[in-house]
Amino acid sequence: MNYLDLNSKVRELTLASMKKMFWLLIVGWTVTSCAGRLIENQSLVESMMKHSSKFRRILRDRDALEVQIIYTQINRDSLNRPRFRSFYFHVDSTRYFYPASTVKLPIALLALEKLNQLQIKGLDKFTPMYNDSVYSGQRWAGKDATSENGTPSVSHYIKKILLVSDNDASNRLYEFVGQKEVNAALQSKGYNMRILHRLERPLTPDQNRHTEAVRFVNHDTLVFSQPMLINEDSIKPPRKVFKGIGYVNNHSEWVSQPLDFTYKNSYPLQEQQEILKAVLFPGVVDPKRRFNIREEDRVFLMKYMSQRPGETRFPAYGKDKVYVDAYVKFLMFGDTRKSIPPTLRIFNKVGDAYGYMIDNAYIADFDNNIEFILSAVINTNVNGIYDDKYEYHQLGFPFMKNLGKRVYDYELKRHRLRKPDLSEFKIKYDQ
Repeated sequence: MNYLDLNSKVRELTLASMKKMFWLLIVGWTVTSCAGRLIENQSLVESMMKHSSKFRRILRDRDALEVQIIYTQINRDSLNRPRFRSFYFHVDSTRYFYPASTVKLPIALLALEKLNQLQIKGLDKFTPMYNDSVYSGQRWAGKDATSENGTPSVSHYIKKILLVSDNDASNRLYEFVGQKEVNAALQSKGYNMRILHRLERPLTPDQNRHTEAVRFVNHDTLVFSQPMLINEDSIKPPRKVFKGIGYVNNHSEWVSQPLDFTYKNSYPLQEQQEILKAVLFPGVVDPKRRFNIREEDRVFLMKYMSQRPGETRFPAYGKDKVYVDAYVKFLMFGDTRKSIPPTLRIFNKVGDAYGYMIDNAYIADFDNNIEFILSAVINTNVNGIYDDKYEYHQLGFPFMKNLGKRVYDYELKRHRLRKPDLSEFKIKYDQ
């Protein structure tokens, strides 16, 4: 073979190699960009959103909207034990967001834990509970017309918290556990969070340190009496937190300065998901981080975390058209009024206040044998003014709905070595 023939052959081989490389690149791009075939690295959530125009603003304004997302895959071993693999988007535990009603789940857990630790005969979550006002800013509570027997109890308060995110119900459990005790218990379990105040009540730090006296009475017999609890040492947050550019105060007056969140509740997204795991998968959670509650109480929590308002007899939420299936199911369903399929259950706790919208959810589809955990937060206060006028419906609900559906669609196509046995999460509901 002469020089010209050799040179021609080299050019042919080079051209063939380039063509081959080109097609490999095309195939590689296709595999990584098609829905359900995204590469599972720490950019997975961002990749999911990049392949949908619905998230263009979310990706562009992620800082301003304070978006954080944690998507956790669940893979089962041969004994059906869950193994978690988490993917993060823009998560930063040091970046403060107001947790709103999401704090109600740990408060409910600690109320059940306290009942279990007291070990008093005749005292449980069903025992009628009465709150007495003994200090400034407190409120008496001795009846509840929405319960089956007309009296309040820890169990009924928890139902109202999980079914429709009732604020007063959560405040009553805060009174029972106590501010100092709530924070000490969470810190002892290794959870980096603070619960400093009641919800939807403009009280001073001093008033929030004092909790109402509580009595448990069964058939006119006093079972347990707790005097007012006082947190003598004011909890000092590690740093000052100011948000926004202005706000309307409790007297409807405009204040031209950032709103002080320093002494408001703090509950990072990572901690929210870890507490959800502690409720649903206690067997694979560090024993230190578990809650010391009875198994029947854990099942009770799971039931009302996933039950729909219309499936409930007491309170009779089904009679109120406001309480649709998706009332507290932001992820996947947003603000839809349509029914949720009966084979899909969401075990979650949401929150929305000061423009922040949060959902922390375990989602199980019994028809398709899929399960995953998804936690997300977004700030819909786009103008930075705290005046109860936020873009929940324009921005928050669509984001939550689209994100939930995007991850759900990915899970439908995701390969699993073993199908999960989800029988533990198939619960008999009230209706």
